[in-house]
Amino acid sequence: MSRPSLKVGGELIEPGSRVSMELPVTALYTHAPVTIPVEVVHGRKPGPRLFVSAAIHGDEINGVEIIRRLLKLPALKRLRGALIAVPIVNVHGFMQHTRYLPDRRDLNRSFPGSDHGSLAARVAHLFMEEIVRNCTHGIDLHTAAVHRENLPQIRARLDDEETERLARAFGVPVVLNSDLRDGSLREVAAELGIPMLLYEAGEALRFNELAIRAGLHGIVSVMRELGMLPAVRKKRRERPGPVVARSSTWVRAPQSGILRATVALGARVAKGDTLGVIANPVGTREVNVEAGVSGIVIGRTNLPLVNEGEGLFHIARFSAPRKAEQAVEEFHEYTTEHWPAPDDEPPIV
Repeated sequence: MSRPSLKVGGELIEPGSRVSMELPVTALYTHAPVTIPVEVVHGRKPGPRLFVSAAIHGDEINGVEIIRRLLKLPALKRLRGALIAVPIVNVHGFMQHTRYLPDRRDLNRSFPGSDHGSLAARVAHLFMEEIVRNCTHGIDLHTAAVHRENLPQIRARLDDEETERLARAFGVPVVLNSDLRDGSLREVAAELGIPMLLYEAGEALRFNELAIRAGLHGIVSVMRELGMLPAVRKKRRERPGPVVARSSTWVRAPQSGILRATVALGARVAKGDTLGVIANPVGTREVNVEAGVSGIVIGRTNLPLVNEGEGLFHIARFSAPRKAEQAVEEFHEYTTEHWPAPDDEPPIV
């Protein structure tokens, strides 16, 4: 009995085929069309159907490069099931170097959307109908906001057994149990029973080679866990497992001024530790920024100019902070040793 074709964008994709397409969204003021690029790889054999998306926030571009590298992998010729890759969801934001759509709406607070609402609602509705409803699993790729940087991490709803299994398989050092937010892609995916991971790493509008490699190999690891790709036969050093954080908190600026940060991403900190110093321009008034909790720094600002109350350091809390610190160290070592840059091109620097 033959397997059914996969219908995306009104096009039937037969098993064993690969199709590039453009989903029509709207038009610019000039009437030039705006379309969402989509690549569908439909395996010859049955299996899960996974969507991998990036740039839902238009300035978060690491995921675009991750998907480019993913689609070049020779292993996709042996794919079971289907991969639907969407490297740029928020095309308007991507073109304008901004997180938002032209009406300043956040696309990741606009799901499930509608076909007659705001532009954000219409893009969300299109993505839901053409991509998400065609899939059994999902991975959404993000970075920190402008002038902020995140340690490679997975955010997921860990009370779902399948989601937790895939979160651990992804292979980054930190997995953060994260509540579902109203209007988010993760929320509507959960309502449809679709296990979904959100990968966070790097900074908006910047490529980060470590974050890109970790994201690529994390996706491949999840696909192997799902049986979509063959398991690795060659024995390697065992990959370090993630450490699960059940909560996190931001350390905020006690005053406005110029920040001299003194701790890096991935650093272990204890409650009361000094994370940096904020001073006025002439240095006559200086205030220490202190950790309010013990844990690992999983996000931080890269902009020294700060306003009072602004989030400066994102600290994840663990039952065993030392174990979490070790996981981060082992992750960096493993990445350097086992996750080289693509053979046919130099790494991004």
